[in-house]
Amino acid sequence: MPNYICSTCGTQYVETRQPPESCLICTDERQYVKKSGQRWTTASELRQSHHTTIKLEEPGLISIGIEPQFGIGQRAFFLRTPHGNVLWDCIPLLDGALVEMLNAMGGLAAIAISHPHYYSNVVEWSREFGNIPVYLHAADRQWVMRPDDCIHFWQGETRPLLEGLTLIRCGGHFAGGSVLHWGAGAEGRGVLLSGDIIQVVADRKSVSFMYSYPNHIPLGPAAIQQIVNAVEPFPYDRIYGAFWDMVIERNGKTAVKSSAERYLQAISH
Repeated sequence: MPNYICSTCGTQYVETRQPPESCLICTDERQYVKKSGQRWTTASELRQSHHTTIKLEEPGLISIGIEPQFGIGQRAFFLRTPHGNVLWDCIPLLDGALVEMLNAMGGLAAIAISHPHYYSNVVEWSREFGNIPVYLHAADRQWVMRPDDCIHFWQGETRPLLEGLTLIRCGGHFAGGSVLHWGAGAEGRGVLLSGDIIQVVADRKSVSFMYSYPNHIPLGPAAIQQIVNAVEPFPYDRIYGAFWDMVIERNGKTAVKSSAERYLQAISH
């Protein structure tokens, strides 16, 4: 039986003979079902119509996406460290060429994901690289559509992943919404891989924060302050967002603070 993948959000489900009636991720108020209705695909069908693409972001960091765009359109990151390699966030396509390339660079030691919209087909990724652990925040446990023993639910506000890498729970977009801090990134100035928990926006000088991006549902002041407080103890200068070319190259920490102040001022009126 196939593991069906939602064509709108890219989430993979447990094996079923027929596609699920609906995608629980997309019927949540943070997502949507397209006007054309619920559509499903499978991993094998996706490999026939799409391919992965990569981009070197900086030494030790490669971004991975899908062409043509599929689902939400996020990118994943392959992060190399002397202590092992990590996949941050996930995409619903894993092809042979990509597996060969990543294995040639040392494979993967772990996977961590920012929030449920990017859980994707993470179980397939784990199995392909030797049943490696997948770290998801326990507050988002209910949104796992394909449970598996590879999934490890972490709790609390921070969790060391590998040496020099720390998961930080920010909340906001989802209760367990998290970012990844890479201390050695940006030539030692520090990097945040932020998904869309802290969303790098079009000017690439500021960020925003939303409960729902497609449906334009904002967050309240307490949620914004929680996000800012969560990342404040960590040194970082560069921020990589969820989508291609959405990068704040310098002064990322200042951008988060000033963007939060701007946001709070806007909603106060």
